[in-house]
Amino acid sequence: MDEKIYSVTEFNKMVKGYIEENSNFHEFFLKGELSGVTYYKSGHLYFTLKDSKSQIKCAAFNYAFKRIPDNLKEGDSVKIFGDIGFYETRGDFQVLVRHVQKEDKLGEMFAKLEKLKKDLEKQGMFSPLFKKQLPKYPKAIGVVTAYTGAAFHDIVNTTRKRFENVDIYIYSAKVQGIGAKEEIVKGIKTLNKIPEIDLIVAGRGGGSIEDLWAFNEEEVAKAFFQSEKPIISAVGHEIDNLLSDLVADVRAATPTQAIEIAIPVKKDIEKKLFEKEKQLKDSMSRIIKDKKYELQQLKNNYLLKNFIKTIDDKNQTLIIKEVKLQELIEKNMKNKKHQLEIRTEKIIALNPLGILKRGYSITISDEKIVRNSSEIKVGDKIETVLEKGKIISKVEEIN
Repeated sequence: MDEKIYSVTEFNKMVKGYIEENSNFHEFFLKGELSGVTYYKSGHLYFTLKDSKSQIKCAAFNYAFKRIPDNLKEGDSVKIFGDIGFYETRGDFQVLVRHVQKEDKLGEMFAKLEKLKKDLEKQGMFSPLFKKQLPKYPKAIGVVTAYTGAAFHDIVNTTRKRFENVDIYIYSAKVQGIGAKEEIVKGIKTLNKIPEIDLIVAGRGGGSIEDLWAFNEEEVAKAFFQSEKPIISAVGHEIDNLLSDLVADVRAATPTQAIEIAIPVKKDIEKKLFEKEKQLKDSMSRIIKDKKYELQQLKNNYLLKNFIKTIDDKNQTLIIKEVKLQELIEKNMKNKKHQLEIRTEKIIALNPLGILKRGYSITISDEKIVRNSSEIKVGDKIETVLEKGKIISKVEEIN
């Protein structure tokens, strides 16, 4: 097999010829995301069109005459129409753009966002039941934002003004564009592992909705929800309402407001402590004054001054009462004894044996005392009980 050896010029000319003869490289459409958009005063426009894996250089010469928009920017989703242009001298190629059409990527994004909101709401991720309380006096806070952004400086400055003793842990993360959602998620997870941190603030300053969109991503929303430490969503301006706002424990309109919510003003705390201290001192002074007055009153009390005499008087009163009590007891005992004697005499008088002693007898028939002659009949056996002994007899006549 013979070797084919070309010069660079020959090879590039062959490539150009191949491209020009191949219809696939002419009048085609491409879609992707813009990057490195640059408008020149010469009337030319240069940019890179990319997707998740590849990119290609593009040029639109005299773009104004081709009615190409003059407000294209980083991240715009577009569809372009053009041809491949190959430059032999440099050995590179680019798309020669004839037309650029912005795609309604934002509309699609919002449609997906609404569906995602419904899914997360069903999972209870917006429920107040899962909202954690912010610590009243945090000693250290964690911040997820771009180190070079205005939000970072606002957070640091506001913290130092309110309570300079609070420590700030910064996780510098990309907050817009490709890779932003991954860095935000990693930042939240990293700060959750630092024991000293009491709460986390994650966010960025204002911008277009496309700039803020990383905080509408599902992965970011779940990272907010799953944060073990209380977390504040501080994204954009007050009019912005993002997914991170709904799942966070607290929503702040701006990064500055997040710090105003999370960190108290040290001077206010010192003032309240001073007032409390003064109240306690005043209260103690009043109590001591009242107790001194009570003590003085006790000292002037007649009973205390004459305590010994009062005790003697009480003892004497008790002795007198004791003698009178003894007299009452003896008198009561005599009365009780007399009443007992009277009752005893009555009982003796009523005793059947006493009656028998006086010469009387008792007649009994069938174990019953006979009180009337009609209670017995001729022939009955009767028993006559005397003081001493008894007589058994038979009735022969009844009158």
